[in-house]
Amino acid sequence: MSHATQSVATADAQDIVPVILSGGSGTRLWPLSRESFPKQFWPLVSERTMIQETASRAIGPGFAPPMVVCNDSHRFVVAEQLRLLGVKGARVVLEPVGRNSAPAIAAAAVIVAETNPQAVLWMMAADAAIADTAALGEALCHAVGAARAGKIVTFGMRPTAPEIGYGYIETGDALAGHDGVRLIARFVEKPDAATAQSMAADGKHLWNSGMFVFTAATLLAELEQHAPKVLDAVRKSVAARHQDLDFIRLGEAEFAASPNISLDYAVAERTSHAVVVPSDIGWSDVGSWSALWELGRKDASGNVVSGDVVLEGARNCYVRGDGMLTAVVGLEDAVIVVTEDAVLAMHRDRAQDVKKIVDQLKAAKRSEATAHHRMYRPWGFYEGLIQGDRFQVKRIVVSPGAKLSLQKHFHRAEHWVVVNGSAIVTRDAEQVLLRENESIYLPLGCVHRLENPGKIPLTLIEVQSGAYLGEDDIVRIEDTYGRS
Repeated sequence: MSHATQSVATADAQDIVPVILSGGSGTRLWPLSRESFPKQFWPLVSERTMIQETASRAIGPGFAPPMVVCNDSHRFVVAEQLRLLGVKGARVVLEPVGRNSAPAIAAAAVIVAETNPQAVLWMMAADAAIADTAALGEALCHAVGAARAGKIVTFGMRPTAPEIGYGYIETGDALAGHDGVRLIARFVEKPDAATAQSMAADGKHLWNSGMFVFTAATLLAELEQHAPKVLDAVRKSVAARHQDLDFIRLGEAEFAASPNISLDYAVAERTSHAVVVPSDIGWSDVGSWSALWELGRKDASGNVVSGDVVLEGARNCYVRGDGMLTAVVGLEDAVIVVTEDAVLAMHRDRAQDVKKIVDQLKAAKRSEATAHHRMYRPWGFYEGLIQGDRFQVKRIVVSPGAKLSLQKHFHRAEHWVVVNGSAIVTRDAEQVLLRENESIYLPLGCVHRLENPGKIPLTLIEVQSGAYLGEDDIVRIEDTYGRS
């Protein structure tokens, strides 16, 4: 049990509902973080992924099972990462379209309020780092008390640097009857460097963490007053929801009708009930490569390294080699990130400008802007190895007990070679058991399926050949995971 869990469990008998928002794409951590597999699913500050770190802070006595709000394409990744963490009873709510944090948390509040309007919700981003869980537990106890008194509570982080990438909160007087909680004088947009320098030093301003605590009833009442269009659309979307395997799928047309707005703009900056808990918990939104340098364990020369990296005369650098051997000579204050299909090299001071590179790649319609070579699916993953004229080679890994959809292709034939594990292959009317070093040919147009009957991952090499090799050349006839 974490220190945060211990503190809350002893302070409160009622369960707090952790609500984890997992909708971001983390473009400032490109080329590692991309829309197909954003930063919350990567292990960046520990051996756990960011979403696992977040969920682990709210496990045990004092907490209900978490609710995670994410987009449709990440649903199986979220479920698998929670399963690996040992989380049971989680509810995964699927956003049909991205509409920012206000509609996302509103959906969670509407669902929770169906059974307990007075339940306390702890809203967290899936991709923040917190070093001091004991201090977090103390801050959360202060927040829960104020939330039960009808307040919208946010956590303000004491600045450790004049950060221009964060919004700020100017604190007011102490909230009577609630230790550790203060009124909010005003919210401040992301400042310029000179303003950030002043605010970081004056003792009155805090970083706005975007982490909130409130009861479901309080949030819904404030949305009704300050953002009624959001609440109306979300209520209709929740009413139109349906269960899809283990997922709660919101009504698409209804959710899409909601304004695209953050909770800060929709409620926090408009309500008269907003308060803040000043906190010193080692928080970071891990919003840039320079932030990971600051969080990382440094060598004698101030370097933070990850992966297959060799340094010579480098100082104060962040170097990550996820794709190949990465050697750095004589650089200072640099960020070098190497993946299988892209390399990022920049000065640490320019970390906020990575998004501009992603914008350029998107404008050029480059797949590297949004997708990795490794693509995750409900059954496992695949990654491209070689692509040429009328052929490509992939590595496919299928989890134990999982199977692909029953499908066919109009434009390509495939050849499968098993290199690890065993496979049951459906090919038209026959079923074939393949073991290591055995192969099978799937002619164009045949109906086929791949299944892993074993207890270890199945790995095979797939060679595709044909006039068109796009992923959309799939006709699914039957699918365990409800895909069309």
